[in-house]
Amino acid sequence: MPRRFTFTGRRAAAAVATAALLLPLAACGEDGTAKDAGASKGSGTPQANLTVLAAASLTDVFKTAGAAYEKSHPGTKVTFSFAGSQELVAQVGQGSPADALVTADTKSMDKVKADTGTPAVIARNRLVIATGEGNPHKVDGLKDLADTELKVVLAAPEVPAGKYSQKILDAQKITVKPVSQEPNVRAVLSKVDLGEADAGLVYKTDAASAQDKVDAVEIPDAQNAIAEYPAATLKGSKNAEAAAAFVAWLSSPEAQKILQDAGFQKP
Repeated sequence: MPRRFTFTGRRAAAAVATAALLLPLAACGEDGTAKDAGASKGSGTPQANLTVLAAASLTDVFKTAGAAYEKSHPGTKVTFSFAGSQELVAQVGQGSPADALVTADTKSMDKVKADTGTPAVIARNRLVIATGEGNPHKVDGLKDLADTELKVVLAAPEVPAGKYSQKILDAQKITVKPVSQEPNVRAVLSKVDLGEADAGLVYKTDAASAQDKVDAVEIPDAQNAIAEYPAATLKGSKNAEAAAAFVAWLSSPEAQKILQDAGFQKP
């Protein structure tokens, strides 16, 4: 016997059909945008415009890392502000709006520990002697930097690279009279690149970033210093969850590969 389709049945079917039509709209606001637009699709990470204060020696690698992060976290934009770590610390102290901080030494980070979350070292680095292309002055090691006829440039004493430089020179009892002391390590590299200095102490990764313009003279491990790069969220961030996600990502296999491909050492 054929099934009878009553009025009640037709009304129930219509209700089901209407609900089905409304389901896609339920996830949208009145303007048709997703209600959960605060989260990156598929990542579980809140969308945000992040500002990261980062040491100058991270300039090239963080541009690559930032692009990779944005690709895997749709809706999140990362903007970097690069400077010497001492300048970044001053900015944090002055209340500059930012979400995370990455310095080139732990001492700089310690100065603003009241303003940061718990830092984690994400990479290490070491110093080399940068010379003009082809090493025209035949610089062989640290001892050659004491030659008064050689124009040597160093990072300023308050800059992490300057502190590391002075540390290794003092350990070898080498006195260097620099022609200038720069506000960050990239400025040291620039002086050598432009021929305004014959040699300068920079990080290995800095020299590698300009390998077609400068030569790098290796410094033996026994005479060298290891630079550590701690990263931390800033307590004043208005994007706390997204900032924490980015800082945590810097220790992920993806970020570590980017850092190590650029010449940084494992944390």
